[in-house]
Amino acid sequence: MTEAIRAEGLVKNFGKTRALSGAGLSARTGSVLGVLGPNGAGKTTAVRILTTLLPPDGGRASVCGYDVVRDAHQVRQLIGLTGQYASVDEGLTATNNLIMIGRLLGLSRPAARARAGELLARFGLSDAARRPVKTFSGGMRRRVDLAASLVGRPQVLFLDEPTTGLDPQGRSDVWDTVRMLVSDGVTVLLTTQYLDEADQLADDIVVIDHGKVIATGTPDELKAKVGSQVLEVEPADRTRLGDVATVLARWTGGEPVADPAGRQVSTQVTDAAVLPGVVRQLDEDGIALAEFSLRKSSLDEVFLTLTGHRAEDASDRAAPPTETPVLAEVKGASR
Repeated sequence: MTEAIRAEGLVKNFGKTRALSGAGLSARTGSVLGVLGPNGAGKTTAVRILTTLLPPDGGRASVCGYDVVRDAHQVRQLIGLTGQYASVDEGLTATNNLIMIGRLLGLSRPAARARAGELLARFGLSDAARRPVKTFSGGMRRRVDLAASLVGRPQVLFLDEPTTGLDPQGRSDVWDTVRMLVSDGVTVLLTTQYLDEADQLADDIVVIDHGKVIATGTPDELKAKVGSQVLEVEPADRTRLGDVATVLARWTGGEPVADPAGRQVSTQVTDAAVLPGVVRQLDEDGIALAEFSLRKSSLDEVFLTLTGHRAEDASDRAAPPTETPVLAEVKGASR
């Protein structure tokens, strides 16, 4: 499979702060590449370089074979970008927003109106097409924003934390949209700090922390790097949680962790052969069980293993501006 996106050794400095330190990544045509990392890790900086909005200080990158610096105009003909926050005009109707984007892209008024109607129907917004966007829910606004990114029929779509601030239904709507786009052959680069989002959508994942790529692979490959599974035990009597933790520590050699709700204890298990012994010990200690399960490590646990902190624990470290003032460049350059 050919590569739609490729970057090698990207470096970007903002004053004395280095936002990217030799980052590299690639995305296969027709796939979703998840770029995972905490706020300030360098995700948005990488997206801005790949979409020609920011020149790199070092390294090189290409989209569909075109260099993002030397062939910036050609790159802009092929891409769409949705930033972290909706960039549509809230005072305009959904239809007029998309017509405006179409006109900026050089479409005739009839063609722009037809494309707007097509996209609004595709995103389930036809009934709200004549309403001002300011009356829309967060999820609806995000769908209009995504539709605006598709007016120019991009081959590659960059989604920079597209579900930030959305409720669960809004996030689900965006996920469905991404799946729909990929089924149509669009390549998607998705940045996120939500590990479940990367697990749900990404074919391949790049993990960035402090401007460096620290791991790459499919979700399952990254989980396998942890080298263990997770045993979760919930006692019927929550007052025995500490006793459960003692048993797990004794048999697995790990450091059991109680969940925030204080309902269950979990620990990493490198050898499933210890499970019968754990069960016998719990029974001998008179600890009745409500749940006993063994599962693969989650991406959250992988991230913690790789970086030493959870994605949501990191502060926003010198993140550059996430919005461009030029609407035509955000949604696709004019032809």
